[in-house]
Amino acid sequence: MAPNSWSLLQSARAIREGKLSSVELTEACLDRIADRENEVRAFAFLNRDLALAQARAFDEAFRSGRPAGPLGGVPLGIKDVFDTFDQPTECGSLFFKDNQPLADSAPVALLRRAGAVILGKTVTSELATPAPGPTRNPHDLRRTPGGSSSGSAAAVADFMVPGAIGTQTKASVMRPASYCGVFGFKPSHGLIPRVGVLRQSRLLDQVGSLARSVADAALMAEVMIGYDPRDPDSRPAPAPGLAVASLEKPPAPPRFLVVRGTPWSRVKPGVEPVFEAFIEKLKVGGLVADSKDLPGDIEKAAVWIDTVMEADTAYNYGHLYRRNKNLLSPGLMATIEKGRNISAEAYLAALEQAPLVAERVLEFLRGYDAILTLAATGEAEDTPESTTGQPVFCAIWNFAGLPSLALPLLKGPEGMPVGIQLIGPKLGDCVLLRTANWLAEHCGLITD
Repeated sequence: MAPNSWSLLQSARAIREGKLSSVELTEACLDRIADRENEVRAFAFLNRDLALAQARAFDEAFRSGRPAGPLGGVPLGIKDVFDTFDQPTECGSLFFKDNQPLADSAPVALLRRAGAVILGKTVTSELATPAPGPTRNPHDLRRTPGGSSSGSAAAVADFMVPGAIGTQTKASVMRPASYCGVFGFKPSHGLIPRVGVLRQSRLLDQVGSLARSVADAALMAEVMIGYDPRDPDSRPAPAPGLAVASLEKPPAPPRFLVVRGTPWSRVKPGVEPVFEAFIEKLKVGGLVADSKDLPGDIEKAAVWIDTVMEADTAYNYGHLYRRNKNLLSPGLMATIEKGRNISAEAYLAALEQAPLVAERVLEFLRGYDAILTLAATGEAEDTPESTTGQPVFCAIWNFAGLPSLALPLLKGPEGMPVGIQLIGPKLGDCVLLRTANWLAEHCGLITD
């Protein structure tokens, strides 16, 4: 098995134990990219010499006695909305063509500190909005990989990198993870600082990780957690031990609360029976998987998130619209125009609901370890030029800043991946990861 197909944890361990060098792993990833990039188109920027120079520098430092770090020598993909001092950050937009930041974003700086090799910049849809980019789904090149973290999900799914990072404003980590058949993790709002990351919405923008196991996704997220006073929502609190928690055994089999609700009206044909069969299998195995309707005061978050996102998009991207709106996609132009007409009263009223929804979910979850639902409406869309899919299964949880995780547990009627999504209470990340890893193991997935 080629090193590029190993998990992140396997790779980091092999490097620490001297069984593999960072250069060997990076070369294997670069060779895979060379074989597949023309078809998958996952990368917005890639410089083989730069990637190998980082890997050689790590190997030399490690041999001289410097600690490897938790991600020591492992190459990662970085969504092209994160500033990188040595690689351009173009955000999928002509407005940022050839833009070269002077410093790393906070998450990238923390990844480097943990020993990671920043392999390249992965494709994002336009300014992290729904407008599709060039990336295709590696399982079926006629389909979308989802968005907006499209390149990150596709690169991980196609064994180009062991892990990658993305962002989510509505569903931009969960949906690509579901469509591409990988694990996607988005921690609680405020844990990962967003300094140097493209800003669409202060309330909604959150950083996440994509990988081929729960533990890999947890480790990547953990090293990005830290207090940064430049981010007004950053939390001055000790970082939770996500990586350790993800591998712990729960004291008892987890209890799942299965939620359907309004989004189920958009589920694609043939997917609901697959989901129902999965739930029944859990129940036959003796697990608690109770079903409840989502309370109306939580479902309303689907309306509030649109109000916030549209107004924030108009505010944060309005200067681009005024400079040259013709460089924006028609969909983004329409969102900005709609957002400009939202009243301050409506916007502030919607903002006030976010912490209330988070508290209401905590009450709703009492007695259970995680909410269980779909991560997307079904298999990846087969019209990649026009859509990246619907965010309806993720928007509510993202609005409330809750931790969520997509697991590639199902196959749809056409044989494409369909992700299961687990959601936990605000700051309940450790329990959520432990529960997710347990479920993955219970379903026979290799997680390390």
